[in-house]
Amino acid sequence: MGQQQAMFNQHPYQTELDAQVIATEENKVMLDHTLFYPAGGGQPGDQGVLRLASGTQLSVTDTHKGEKQGEIWHLLNDQDHRLVAGDTLTLQLDWPRRHRLMRMHTALHLLCSLVPKGVTGGSVNEQKSRLDFDLGDAKVDKQQLTEAINHLIKSEIAVTQEWISDAELDANPELVRTMSVQPPRGVGRIRMVKIAGVDYQPCGGTHVANTAEIGSVTISKVENKGKRNRRIHLLLDV
Repeated sequence: MGQQQAMFNQHPYQTELDAQVIATEENKVMLDHTLFYPAGGGQPGDQGVLRLASGTQLSVTDTHKGEKQGEIWHLLNDQDHRLVAGDTLTLQLDWPRRHRLMRMHTALHLLCSLVPKGVTGGSVNEQKSRLDFDLGDAKVDKQQLTEAINHLIKSEIAVTQEWISDAELDANPELVRTMSVQPPRGVGRIRMVKIAGVDYQPCGGTHVANTAEIGSVTISKVENKGKRNRRIHLLLDV
Protein backbone atom coordinates (compact mmCIF):
# COMPACT_ATOMS: atom_id res chain seq x y z
CA MET A 1 0.00 0.00 0.00
CA GLY A 2 1.01 3.60 -0.50
CA GLN A 3 2.83 2.84 -3.77
CA GLN A 4 -0.14 2.97 -6.11
CA GLN A 5 0.05 5.14 -9.19
CA ALA A 6 -2.30 8.13 -9.24
CA MET A 7 -3.09 8.65 -12.92
CA PHE A 8 -5.53 11.56 -12.69
CA ASN A 9 -2.90 14.28 -13.09
CA GLN A 10 -0.94 12.67 -15.92
CA HIS A 11 -4.12 11.66 -17.76
CA PRO A 12 -6.98 13.93 -16.62
CA TYR A 13 -9.09 13.13 -19.69
CA GLN A 14 -8.87 9.34 -19.39
CA THR A 15 -12.19 7.86 -18.27
CA GLU A 16 -11.47 4.12 -17.95
CA LEU A 17 -8.57 2.13 -16.52
CA ASP A 18 -7.87 -1.52 -15.69
CA ALA A 19 -6.62 -2.00 -12.14
CA GLN A 20 -6.04 -4.57 -9.42
CA VAL A 21 -7.29 -4.56 -5.83
CA ILE A 22 -4.44 -4.28 -3.32
CA ALA A 23 -6.46 -3.78 -0.11
CA THR A 24 -10.03 -3.63 1.21
CA GLU A 25 -11.49 -2.29 4.45
CA GLU A 26 -15.24 -2.55 5.01
CA ASN A 27 -16.75 -0.48 2.18
CA LYS A 28 -13.38 0.91 1.02
CA VAL A 29 -11.11 -0.41 -1.74
CA MET A 30 -7.54 0.50 -2.63
CA LEU A 31 -6.20 -0.16 -6.14
CA ASP A 32 -2.74 -0.35 -7.67
CA HIS A 33 -3.72 2.34 -10.21
CA THR A 34 -6.52 4.88 -10.17
CA LEU A 35 -8.01 7.66 -12.27
CA PHE A 36 -10.16 8.84 -9.37
CA TYR A 37 -9.09 12.07 -7.71
CA PRO A 38 -9.18 11.92 -3.88
CA ALA A 39 -10.85 14.85 -2.11
CA GLY A 40 -8.35 17.59 -1.31
CA GLY A 41 -7.48 21.22 -1.89
CA GLY A 42 -11.17 22.11 -1.92
CA GLN A 43 -11.97 19.72 -4.77
CA PRO A 44 -14.39 16.83 -4.07
CA GLY A 45 -13.38 13.22 -4.59
CA ASP A 46 -14.33 11.55 -7.85
CA GLN A 47 -17.28 9.22 -8.32
CA GLY A 48 -17.95 6.43 -10.82
CA VAL A 49 -18.10 2.65 -10.94
CA LEU A 50 -15.85 -0.39 -10.61
CA ARG A 51 -16.76 -2.91 -13.30
CA LEU A 52 -15.89 -6.55 -12.59
CA ALA A 53 -15.18 -9.26 -15.16
CA SER A 54 -18.49 -10.90 -14.20
CA GLY A 55 -20.34 -7.79 -15.36
CA THR A 56 -21.14 -6.66 -11.82
CA GLN A 57 -20.79 -2.92 -11.23
CA LEU A 58 -20.02 -1.34 -7.88
CA SER A 59 -20.74 2.35 -7.39
CA VAL A 60 -17.93 4.55 -6.08
CA THR A 61 -19.62 7.28 -4.04
CA ASP A 62 -16.45 9.12 -3.00
CA THR A 63 -12.65 8.95 -3.13
CA HIS A 64 -10.31 10.11 -0.39
CA LYS A 65 -6.71 9.92 0.78
CA GLY A 66 -5.52 7.41 3.35
CA GLU A 67 -3.37 7.99 6.40
CA LYS A 68 -0.15 6.98 4.62
CA GLN A 69 1.54 8.93 1.84
CA GLY A 70 0.07 8.02 -1.56
CA GLU A 71 -2.87 5.96 -0.31
CA ILE A 72 -6.17 6.48 -2.12
CA TRP A 73 -9.37 4.79 -0.99
CA HIS A 74 -12.48 4.31 -3.14
CA LEU A 75 -15.68 4.32 -1.06
CA LEU A 76 -18.36 1.91 -2.29
CA ASN A 77 -22.10 2.04 -1.71
CA ASP A 78 -22.09 -1.64 -0.77
CA GLN A 79 -20.08 -3.03 2.14
CA ASP A 80 -20.79 -6.57 0.93
CA HIS A 81 -18.71 -6.09 -2.24
CA ARG A 82 -16.72 -9.35 -1.78
CA LEU A 83 -13.61 -7.86 -3.39
CA VAL A 84 -10.25 -9.21 -2.22
CA ALA A 85 -6.64 -8.33 -2.91
CA GLY A 86 -5.62 -9.57 -6.35
CA ASP A 87 -9.02 -9.08 -8.01
CA THR A 88 -8.89 -7.26 -11.34
CA LEU A 89 -11.49 -4.76 -12.48
CA THR A 90 -12.09 -1.70 -14.65
CA LEU A 91 -12.59 1.77 -13.25
CA GLN A 92 -15.11 3.95 -15.05
CA LEU A 93 -15.11 7.61 -14.10
CA ASP A 94 -18.25 9.74 -13.85
CA TRP A 95 -16.83 11.95 -16.57
CA PRO A 96 -19.53 14.66 -16.83
CA ARG A 97 -19.16 15.37 -13.11
CA ARG A 98 -15.35 15.32 -13.22
CA HIS A 99 -15.25 17.59 -16.26
CA ARG A 100 -17.44 20.18 -14.55
CA LEU A 101 -15.08 20.10 -11.57
CA MET A 102 -12.08 20.51 -13.88
CA ARG A 103 -13.69 23.51 -15.57
CA MET A 104 -14.58 25.03 -12.23
CA HIS A 105 -11.16 24.47 -10.66
CA THR A 106 -9.39 26.16 -13.58
CA ALA A 107 -11.87 29.04 -13.42
CA LEU A 108 -10.97 29.54 -9.76
CA HIS A 109 -7.30 29.84 -10.72
CA LEU A 110 -8.28 32.59 -13.15
CA LEU A 111 -10.24 34.32 -10.41
CA CYS A 112 -7.21 34.03 -8.14
CA SER A 113 -5.09 35.78 -10.79
CA LEU A 114 -7.53 38.70 -10.88
CA VAL A 115 -7.57 39.23 -7.11
CA PRO A 116 -3.90 39.49 -6.06
CA LYS A 117 -4.50 38.88 -2.37
CA GLY A 118 -3.98 35.92 -0.07
CA VAL A 119 -6.54 33.11 -0.36
CA THR A 120 -7.94 32.15 3.04
CA GLY A 121 -10.25 29.35 1.90
CA GLY A 122 -12.20 27.90 -0.98
CA SER A 123 -14.47 25.19 -2.28
CA VAL A 124 -14.76 23.59 -5.72
CA ASN A 125 -18.20 22.30 -6.72
CA GLU A 126 -19.98 21.38 -9.92
CA GLN A 127 -22.10 24.49 -10.42
CA LYS A 128 -21.16 27.00 -7.72
CA SER A 129 -17.73 27.49 -6.16
CA ARG A 130 -16.03 30.09 -4.02
CA LEU A 131 -12.74 31.59 -2.97
CA ASP A 132 -12.16 33.58 0.23
CA PHE A 133 -9.62 36.41 0.07
CA ASP A 134 -7.85 38.47 2.69
CA LEU A 135 -8.83 41.75 0.98
CA GLY A 136 -8.46 44.16 3.86
CA ASP A 137 -9.70 47.54 2.65
CA ALA A 138 -9.53 46.60 -1.04
CA LYS A 139 -12.77 46.56 -3.01
CA VAL A 140 -13.91 44.22 -5.79
CA ASP A 141 -16.78 44.63 -8.22
CA LYS A 142 -18.58 41.46 -9.29
CA GLN A 143 -19.51 42.83 -12.74
CA GLN A 144 -15.95 43.89 -13.49
CA LEU A 145 -14.65 40.53 -12.25
CA THR A 146 -17.19 38.69 -14.42
CA GLU A 147 -16.07 40.59 -17.51
CA ALA A 148 -12.38 40.11 -16.74
CA ILE A 149 -12.57 36.39 -16.07
CA ASN A 150 -14.66 35.73 -19.19
CA HIS A 151 -12.10 37.65 -21.23
CA LEU A 152 -9.39 35.31 -19.95
CA ILE A 153 -11.56 32.27 -20.68
CA LYS A 154 -12.21 33.40 -24.27
CA SER A 155 -8.50 34.07 -24.78
CA GLU A 156 -7.93 30.30 -25.19
CA ILE A 157 -4.92 30.10 -22.88
CA ALA A 158 -3.11 26.79 -22.47
CA VAL A 159 -3.17 25.15 -19.04
CA THR A 160 -0.19 22.90 -18.30
CA GLN A 161 1.60 21.29 -15.37
CA GLU A 162 5.20 21.03 -14.32
CA TRP A 163 7.15 20.06 -11.24
CA ILE A 164 9.56 21.98 -9.03
CA SER A 165 11.58 20.87 -6.01
CA ASP A 166 10.65 21.61 -2.42
CA ALA A 167 13.74 23.81 -2.29
CA GLU A 168 12.61 25.84 -5.30
CA LEU A 169 9.25 26.47 -3.66
CA ASP A 170 10.94 27.45 -0.39
CA ALA A 171 13.01 29.96 -2.34
CA ASN A 172 9.86 31.43 -3.93
CA PRO A 173 7.22 31.50 -1.16
CA GLU A 174 5.13 34.04 -3.11
CA LEU A 175 4.05 31.18 -5.40
CA VAL A 176 1.83 29.84 -2.60
CA ARG A 177 -1.45 31.79 -2.71
CA THR A 178 -3.37 29.77 -0.13
CA MET A 179 -2.83 31.02 3.41
CA SER A 180 -4.70 28.21 5.16
CA VAL A 181 -3.44 25.18 3.21
CA GLN A 182 0.15 24.48 2.25
CA PRO A 183 1.14 22.37 -0.78
CA PRO A 184 1.71 18.68 0.04
CA ARG A 185 5.33 17.85 0.69
CA GLY A 186 7.28 14.73 1.42
CA VAL A 187 7.99 13.38 -2.06
CA GLY A 188 10.69 15.91 -2.94
CA ARG A 189 8.79 17.77 -5.65
CA ILE A 190 5.73 20.00 -5.97
CA ARG A 191 3.21 19.98 -8.83
CA MET A 192 2.67 23.41 -10.35
CA VAL A 193 -0.28 24.37 -12.54
CA LYS A 194 0.52 27.01 -15.16
CA ILE A 195 -1.96 29.15 -17.07
CA ALA A 196 0.46 30.76 -19.48
CA GLY A 197 1.13 34.40 -18.61
CA VAL A 198 -1.75 34.47 -16.12
CA ASP A 199 -1.32 32.17 -13.12
CA TYR A 200 1.32 29.85 -11.72
CA GLN A 201 0.87 28.13 -8.36
CA PRO A 202 1.08 24.78 -6.57
CA CYS A 203 -2.01 22.63 -7.07
CA GLY A 204 -2.82 18.93 -6.90
CA GLY A 205 -6.25 19.18 -8.54
CA THR A 206 -7.49 18.34 -12.02
CA HIS A 207 -7.75 21.01 -14.72
CA VAL A 208 -8.86 21.52 -18.31
CA ALA A 209 -6.18 21.87 -21.00
CA ASN A 210 -7.33 25.27 -22.25
CA THR A 211 -9.28 28.10 -20.63
CA ALA A 212 -11.80 28.16 -23.52
CA GLU A 213 -13.03 24.77 -22.31
CA ILE A 214 -14.42 26.39 -19.15
CA GLY A 215 -17.24 28.21 -20.93
CA SER A 216 -18.82 31.41 -19.63
CA VAL A 217 -19.02 32.05 -15.89
CA THR A 218 -20.60 34.61 -13.58
CA ILE A 219 -19.34 36.15 -10.35
CA SER A 220 -22.66 35.91 -8.54
CA LYS A 221 -21.90 37.41 -5.14
CA VAL A 222 -19.23 39.02 -2.99
CA GLU A 223 -19.81 38.44 0.72
CA ASN A 224 -18.32 40.11 3.76
CA LYS A 225 -16.99 37.34 5.99
CA GLY A 226 -15.18 39.36 8.62
CA LYS A 227 -13.15 42.52 8.96
CA ARG A 228 -10.74 41.54 6.19
CA ASN A 229 -12.19 38.41 4.59
CA ARG A 230 -14.34 38.53 1.46
CA ARG A 231 -16.01 35.50 -0.14
CA ILE A 232 -16.38 35.56 -3.93
CA HIS A 233 -18.86 33.12 -5.49
CA LEU A 234 -18.48 31.84 -9.05
CA LEU A 235 -21.09 30.06 -11.20
CA LEU A 236 -20.70 28.02 -14.36
CA ASP A 237 -23.29 29.41 -16.78
CA VAL A 238 -23.71 26.09 -18.63
